[in-house]
Amino acid sequence: MNYFETILMKNMTRKHIAATACAAFLTTFAVLAQPNPQPQAQGGPPLDIEAHPPLHVRPMASTSPVGYGPLQIRHAYGLDQLTNGGAGQVIAIVDAYGSPTIQNDLNVFCAQFGIPTTTIQIIAPSGKPMKTDAGWALETSLDVEWAHALAPKAKIILSKASSAGLSALLSAVDSAVKAGATIVTMSWGASEFSTESSYESHFTKSGVSFFASSGDNGSGVIWPSVSPNVTGVGGTSLYLDSNGNLTSPEVAWSGSGGGFSAYFARPSFQNGWQSSSTRAVPDIAMVADPNTGVTVYDSTAYSGQTGWFQVGGTSASCPMWGAVTALADEQRVAAKKTTLSGADVPLYLIAGSTSSTGASLHGYFFNDVTSGSNGGFSATPKYDEVTGLGTPITQNLVPGLAAY
Repeated sequence: MNYFETILMKNMTRKHIAATACAAFLTTFAVLAQPNPQPQAQGGPPLDIEAHPPLHVRPMASTSPVGYGPLQIRHAYGLDQLTNGGAGQVIAIVDAYGSPTIQNDLNVFCAQFGIPTTTIQIIAPSGKPMKTDAGWALETSLDVEWAHALAPKAKIILSKASSAGLSALLSAVDSAVKAGATIVTMSWGASEFSTESSYESHFTKSGVSFFASSGDNGSGVIWPSVSPNVTGVGGTSLYLDSNGNLTSPEVAWSGSGGGFSAYFARPSFQNGWQSSSTRAVPDIAMVADPNTGVTVYDSTAYSGQTGWFQVGGTSASCPMWGAVTALADEQRVAAKKTTLSGADVPLYLIAGSTSSTGASLHGYFFNDVTSGSNGGFSATPKYDEVTGLGTPITQNLVPGLAAY
């Protein structure tokens, strides 16, 4: 038994041994990805750049839930086969403006689906937001409700930026980390800019993983998801019945942002996965197509309406991946390990693992999405610039990340 096999078997809880038995055949990885170089000195981003949430909403609100609910998504991705809920982990949601009704909205969401609610820790590092923004309020409800739905025992911090400017949002990111976040999700982005590599220090914090939406306009990339120290999250179309069973294969969503950076070089963890000399995104994906979207409760009026909305976009897949990582970090802490310092290196390492017979275990940890397109790139086996490595098979991936 090699090193990785030994660590895997040693650190799995008994409840997860059966579910991860075949992971015990992992062989030593031929090449270990190395951390990215130390970032340059930090400064403020261009003042005229404003971020936008990649959010798509079906047009009419409803008095009852519309779109997929937590039980369907948990079943579709295998979270219902895990017994832990992210206890001891802290997921920070970073959004501009926040929502004046977010605690009430979460309470209503939880009551509807029989999920214990939680008290959100709300911080406003740059002072009171300049205004209430209906789009960002709905984004905030989406992020908080779905991070909590998939990791119901994790603590939630909402770090509200005073505006949608990148300086204010990065201040909110830094404050979330200072407040104890182990996972930071950023369901927003802006066009790349030539000095973006100067701001990597915001995303290189020990024991913290950063996730960002890859965008909703199809082919093309946005910052910060394109940062090599941030895990870029793309999107899929997910077709489920009322119980969360697939009715047809998961496919790449046409709006999923993806492509190659104009400024960042290919990070070492992508060696062997893509042949460009520059950073490719996304890294991973989950459901984002608004036509197969999730239900969100929002009592801050959006287009004059309140209630239940069906929402999609990589704004949805981003906090979901943050929740999945919280489950893995909980298992890591239980095994006397540190929380992950960024998810990209272990995700690519695990995806590239092989069995003792040399067979790829990519399909054991990820649903490899191989059909669909974002207009510039097509989903293909292994890695692609629409869905990255694929979507999580969490009953296997979470213990795998815990064993890393």
